[in-house]
Amino acid sequence: MLDRSKNRAGYDRMLMAVAATFLTVSATAAWAQAGSARSSAAELAIDAAIPRPEPANVPPPTAADFKQDTTASVPDPAKVTATTPTKAAEPETSEIKPAGIKPSDVATAPPAATPAAAIAAPVAEPVKAASIVPPADQPVADRLRELMGAKSSRYFDRKGERAAVEKFYAAREFAPLWTQGGMATASAKGVIARLRDAAAEGLDATDYPVPDFTAAATPDALAEAELKLTASMLDYARQAQSSRMHWSQVASDILYPEHPTDPAEVLANVTAAKDASAALEGYNPPHKAYKDLKAKLAELRGQGEGPLVQIAEGPPLAFKAATKKQPAITPEDSRVPQLRAKLGVTENPDDTKYDALVAAAVRKFQQGVNLKPTGVLDDKTVKAINSPKRDRQIDTVIVNMERLRWLPRQLGAPALNDAYVILNVPDFTLKVMQNGAQVWTTRVVTGKPGNHATPMLTETMKFITVNPTWNVPPSIIYNEYLPALQQDPTVLQRMGLKLERARDGSIRISQPPGESNALGRIRFNFPNKFLVYQHDTPDKHLFAKEERAFSHGCMRVQNPDQYGAALLNIVLPNEKYTPERIRSMYGRGETNINFPTPVPVHITYQTAFVDDAGTLQFRKDVYGRDARMMPLLKNSGNRNLENVVAHANPSYVRPNSTSLPSNVAFNNDFSSGPSFFERLFGGGQATPPAPVGRQQQQRRVITR
Repeated sequence: MLDRSKNRAGYDRMLMAVAATFLTVSATAAWAQAGSARSSAAELAIDAAIPRPEPANVPPPTAADFKQDTTASVPDPAKVTATTPTKAAEPETSEIKPAGIKPSDVATAPPAATPAAAIAAPVAEPVKAASIVPPADQPVADRLRELMGAKSSRYFDRKGERAAVEKFYAAREFAPLWTQGGMATASAKGVIARLRDAAAEGLDATDYPVPDFTAAATPDALAEAELKLTASMLDYARQAQSSRMHWSQVASDILYPEHPTDPAEVLANVTAAKDASAALEGYNPPHKAYKDLKAKLAELRGQGEGPLVQIAEGPPLAFKAATKKQPAITPEDSRVPQLRAKLGVTENPDDTKYDALVAAAVRKFQQGVNLKPTGVLDDKTVKAINSPKRDRQIDTVIVNMERLRWLPRQLGAPALNDAYVILNVPDFTLKVMQNGAQVWTTRVVTGKPGNHATPMLTETMKFITVNPTWNVPPSIIYNEYLPALQQDPTVLQRMGLKLERARDGSIRISQPPGESNALGRIRFNFPNKFLVYQHDTPDKHLFAKEERAFSHGCMRVQNPDQYGAALLNIVLPNEKYTPERIRSMYGRGETNINFPTPVPVHITYQTAFVDDAGTLQFRKDVYGRDARMMPLLKNSGNRNLENVVAHANPSYVRPNSTSLPSNVAFNNDFSSGPSFFERLFGGGQATPPAPVGRQQQQRRVITR
């Protein structure tokens, strides 16, 4: 009987293990189909095989307990989430019986299993991630979502900017950028302050309208203000970096590398910056020449903006601060709003009170024009404010700041310690710069006004040529030599020029190396579309003149041996070039010295600049480019400067090939400096002999 009981007890335990395993594997299959992150079925089977405490007073299972319950709900794998299933409830009390206890003394039962219905119960949908839009800003975000749809072109007329803005706001679920809870953020205030101070950068603040967030009381108004500020910010960044007008609108002989702004980068940069105002200001040119002019512009304006407004005469106006004995004296005058505009006092622009802000602006202006800084608006101050000369100087400084925006942001070659060459046409000077300091400078002769103007460009100097051959450009051959040859067939021989005719019938005129060569002893080569370069000249007397616009477009250098040594010591520092070594190379053989690293060359047109002593200098507008740009800049609020058709007359016009003699073909070689008649008659402004007959009909202005 005892053996029977033992067998029955062992059989019962085996059934219990099988049942636990069966239920566990069934539940595990459902969890696995649902992609459960919990333990695998094998792991659960191992758990079931581990002995567990058995609760007391539980009747032994019967065969019916192991029949499949057809009424139990079956879990839908598609609805079962990857959550940990509910564990079976543990008994409140349990004991582990020591070995030797009779099986009959303890009632046995399998571990309590989780009901099938509990496993099959669908789990609640996962909680959606919280929106990044604060509840208070959600109405504005909803309105922004609508506006960035079909109506976004109302705010952003450039396709690239519109796409960048839409992507930027979509990534933030259209949460407003410039407001929180209807109030302007610190970033918004910084951007608005920078836009209002645009005049300090030579820009026009009216081109960047700023919204009034305090007056925006509805989600619609806040969304409108949001996009208007974003649009003004992008306009400012683009024009601060690339200028308000493209250089092609000024003349056809200007060519600088493009450096447009990336609207997505602007949005990311300004919005992520701790100081949004400083980040936006950073799109203005980083050059020292620009910053110096900005400082001088502030001095001319008395630290404020100076529109062309005339202040009427009237009684003196003086502000007196409050004391313990009497309140502040703040006179009122109808001229004060004009004065505020003239001196850049943007706060309370229509206020007629001559308050502390206005008096401070007057005092700063007086300091800038060498008047006693009293802060009193007297007759002398009014006359100085209304000075046409001052307004003209302001306009000239602004135009020159604008042209500096055309230059590359990085002027020098990093591999050469930021070395570069910069030539200012109106000042007739050339400078070699390195590490932000001047290495060497000299006088230059530049192109004549008109069709021989020296072009404005940025290129790289790749080599210099010692003892160059002058290949006469087609324009000089056609416009000067052919007419002269009709008058005197011996002129070329007397000038030491060679005339060669190729098998195809083309004509080439050249001058071999030598002391009288039109290019002198050295040519500095920076290949460009205008075919100009810098070179020596035998006509040294022109460097004594203050205005030196005499060439065909190339730039003649006063001291080429020193220039060459300065450049070669930068690109070939181990070669130890000196002016004497370069002069020792003079002879009849043409020699090229290549630069391992090219040197940037910038040809600029600065009629206003700050010299090394910190003095603001003005130069004659020899090519009339100030006069061409000023009206466009002043009318910028009424026209899109970037879409204006280039109105300047071309400086270079190629001839119609059908107008040339059939037996003459020109090699497009480098152009050169001296006029043929200047070389022939001693450098004067001689008038070439008038062409006759058929030759008169064939004359054209030809690109050099």
